[in-house]
Amino acid sequence: MLTVIITLAVTASIFGLILAYSSVRFKVEGDPVVDKIDTLLPQTQCGQCTYAGCRPYAEAIANGEADINQCPPGGEATIIALADLLDVEVKPLNAENGEVKTLPTIVRIDEQVCIGCTLCIQACPVDAILGAAKQMHTVIESECTGCNLCIPPCPVDCIHIFEVKPTIRNWTASLPDAEFVAPSAG
Repeated sequence: MLTVIITLAVTASIFGLILAYSSVRFKVEGDPVVDKIDTLLPQTQCGQCTYAGCRPYAEAIANGEADINQCPPGGEATIIALADLLDVEVKPLNAENGEVKTLPTIVRIDEQVCIGCTLCIQACPVDAILGAAKQMHTVIESECTGCNLCIPPCPVDCIHIFEVKPTIRNWTASLPDAEFVAPSAG
């Protein structure tokens, strides 16, 4: 019995060492260009670019399968940043993918009208909607990216779009690549 335990322990140790060596030796590095493109995208995961999210869109751009002008939430600032990164010409937003919003938006659910069908929960790519079947739902506004993908499946039209007005707390979110510069003291 002791021999079997020792044999199993030695075999497990050998396989563990082989796996550890293999994970270091054959480590797959991510594509740094894809990573840079992905950081420039707004991370709304809205799918308006016709890709499942920002990372797949970044991979398609890096592989030359997609153009840089397919991201309505990113708008002109993202297109310019992508053009600078990839050293290509700036293009206007592709109208087939949507239009640029002047102010960021969020959605709110009219909780008196909501029937709890969960279709909006299933459609939300960032899990910003809470609720249970046949119970009222609500939106976690700090998580909502304003992609509006939850609106079309709603059978009772209880989801409404609201513009996020710039305030002292969120004003930099509406200014691409904004930096705060403190006034000089004299």
